[in-house]
Amino acid sequence: MPSFPRAAAALFLFAAIGGAHAASVTSVEIRGLDEEMEENVRTSLSLVDAIGTELSWRRLAYMLHAAGDETREALEPFGYYSPRIVVERVRNGERRVVLDTAADDGDASRESAAATVASVRGTGDAGDARDGQAPLSVVVTVEPGDPVRVRRADIAIIGEGHDDPYLRQELDDFIPRQGSILHHPDYEASKTRISRRLAERGYFDADFSARRVAVTRAGYAADIELVWTSGERYDMGPTRFVQTPHEVVDPGLLERLVYWEEGQYYHQGRLDRLRTSLTGLDYFSRIDIAPAPEDAVDGRVPVEVTLTPARRDVHTAGLSYGTDSGPGVRLGQERRHVNRRGHKALWQLDYARNRKTMTLQYRIPAFRWLDGWYTASLQGADEQTDYIDTRRIEFVASRSGQYSRNLNLVASLHALRERWAYEYEDDDDPSTPPLYRYATFTYPSVRATYVDLDDPLFPRGGYSGSLLLRSGIEGAGSEAGFIQMHARAHWYLGIGDSDRLILRGEVGRTETDALIDMPPSLRFYAGGDGSIRGYEWREVGPRVVDADEDSFALGARHVITASAEYEHYFRGGPWGVAAFVDAGSAHDGSAELRTGVGFGLRWQTPVGPLRLDVARGLNDPDSPFTLHLNIGTSL
Repeated sequence: MPSFPRAAAALFLFAAIGGAHAASVTSVEIRGLDEEMEENVRTSLSLVDAIGTELSWRRLAYMLHAAGDETREALEPFGYYSPRIVVERVRNGERRVVLDTAADDGDASRESAAATVASVRGTGDAGDARDGQAPLSVVVTVEPGDPVRVRRADIAIIGEGHDDPYLRQELDDFIPRQGSILHHPDYEASKTRISRRLAERGYFDADFSARRVAVTRAGYAADIELVWTSGERYDMGPTRFVQTPHEVVDPGLLERLVYWEEGQYYHQGRLDRLRTSLTGLDYFSRIDIAPAPEDAVDGRVPVEVTLTPARRDVHTAGLSYGTDSGPGVRLGQERRHVNRRGHKALWQLDYARNRKTMTLQYRIPAFRWLDGWYTASLQGADEQTDYIDTRRIEFVASRSGQYSRNLNLVASLHALRERWAYEYEDDDDPSTPPLYRYATFTYPSVRATYVDLDDPLFPRGGYSGSLLLRSGIEGAGSEAGFIQMHARAHWYLGIGDSDRLILRGEVGRTETDALIDMPPSLRFYAGGDGSIRGYEWREVGPRVVDADEDSFALGARHVITASAEYEHYFRGGPWGVAAFVDAGSAHDGSAELRTGVGFGLRWQTPVGPLRLDVARGLNDPDSPFTLHLNIGTSL
């Protein structure tokens, strides 16, 4: 039958059916596709949007017919242009095909509306009109067939950008390549990436001179022609800082962060580094950095930096509790900018029943060599626990510098005065003063911290670590000569969509002939969270036993610990579980390793994961379970 009479018959049937009777679609099932394609088809089907809605038979017939076109169009982004699509409706356990599209006929999905309507309102459904409501389900079965592959791909940049090695690398990485499936999301992502890369490298006049994708359905082939005209590359122009609504620091201070010279080639990475430097200052709540190519003079692009000052003072307050320190309170205040030269000041008090710490700090910007600070800090500490009575005061002068995006360096000079006495040496005679030891140490130190993580709050890839070196010379400000090294490292590895493996290691060594003269703050300890779970804080290592059979840590020359932890999060959500094993030792001679195992609960928060762990040491059969609670990512 010619197409016109068939269409006329369809219209006749539509008119005859009318809208007096209704049907209701309860579900739409899609078969034969992977998860990504199925989701795209589902969001494209008008039948899915109509689930639970009363439809006239005329409207239902149209939507069943349209399901073929909608499904085919939803598969085209994945490179499948000629699928076979079978649409069935199921009612009272009876299945009936309402549309069957041949895979080798791109127009076969356009079955006549009359045939579709007749299938829906066939003789077996004569009672549907009388029922008024006819709930049914729909099954869409798809055979994707052969995909369309790229037969020819002409991807090029003409103009000055043609010889840019970074842009040439982007062209080499373009997908889909010749012979690959024409996957539209990959094509669009590659096209967008190159356009963005042109702008990032200063080709602000770049535009398309050719942009075409031709698909030959019969040959399952596609030809891509994609050509950019880059235009000239712009250079860096003047940089202007605007602090609004008022200035809080001298603009000359900020200008020192501009490490490029006017006239050097433009690159977005330069602006990104400037943004990182400004963020690290913590002077501003909002930072907007925008190039203005429309205002370029002689090919030089000016850069406008608009800064909104942050609140000048930051106050902190909170409660704390530690097994050894007892209940306590934490208070603090930081002044983000003391004066227009950008100086900072900080005080912080940690006052607990058995442990008290007071810190004063003053920082001065140091931008002439590397982004960083000159810092002077004074800290006093007092600890009165069941096993030690110690007080110390320490002055530290340091210079920090951000050597690269990942590496931060700190050089310091320390002046330490410490007094300590162990409770096990107390003879319980109130008239006898405690047997205090005193130590004075003046020594330099160097610390390097490296962080390369994909997400600082919840990393699933990358690693971080730190290395500390410090040394003192007897008679040159120190009561004992020593050389000390302490290194830590973390490695994060994402597994699947919701799991990750965390490996941690620590090693520290001290070379000295007078360990007994080394104060407790310069010795190594092991046990507790971040060390060996399953053991109490500082439980592992050289110890002494008092008259009550209680043992106390003395600190050691060396330390070595390692940990492996596996985390699983449920359905990619915020809740997860973990299992881990920790091992290590603090020791003077040969290491006597201790091992702890356990499990934990994880909850992702805006400031990092909340970790609640229960662990037990394996080396002592009477070892109790220990509980560990922490928040944030360990770096």
